[in-house]
Amino acid sequence: MRNRLAETIAEKGIHDEAVLMAVRSIPRHIFVDTALENRAYDDRALPIGCGQTISQPYTVAAQTQLLEIKKGDKVLEIGTGSGYQASILCHMGADVYSVERHEELYHKAREILQELGYRPTLKLGDGTKGWSAYAPYDGIVVTAGAPVVPDDLIKQLNIGGRLVVPVGSKESQMMVRITRVSEDSYEEEQLQQFKFVPLIGEKGWD
Repeated sequence: MRNRLAETIAEKGIHDEAVLMAVRSIPRHIFVDTALENRAYDDRALPIGCGQTISQPYTVAAQTQLLEIKKGDKVLEIGTGSGYQASILCHMGADVYSVERHEELYHKAREILQELGYRPTLKLGDGTKGWSAYAPYDGIVVTAGAPVVPDDLIKQLNIGGRLVVPVGSKESQMMVRITRVSEDSYEEEQLQQFKFVPLIGEKGWD
């Protein structure tokens, strides 16, 4: 089922072999409720509680591919959620830091990630402000829709680092990739349309 899922997202334009290998390797069903296990390898988002979802596998893969991760890169994830995105990043060899605002999801994700043998550094808090203690990052991925690009996240990018964030209304967002070219210059690309749950926090939605 994992191989079939990887084939499905490859047909949709995911070409990064490391991303596809991670999708083939990680048991997505353990990140969802047992009642939803039979749908775990469908290319669709599923509820995980607290009004949140585990993102559609294509969406996870598309954001990860945009990060252009190399082994050893330091990556910040905003919105740990189920922990699936963090597991993909860890599998690819990234040094992962992840922030989650829901305590229930934070504890559940930490338990599952440890069970799989992954050791990202997790934090309970407001991810819209990033995690300055470990900055700068080679990649930052935001797994919820923001009204604007949070400026704190831009400042926490390494030179050459990439921020991938969906930006728009609560109903629909455009995937944006910002690359820090130098100390004070950035390049911004607007890519394709997606739909995420809202990014809640001081620098997101109320």
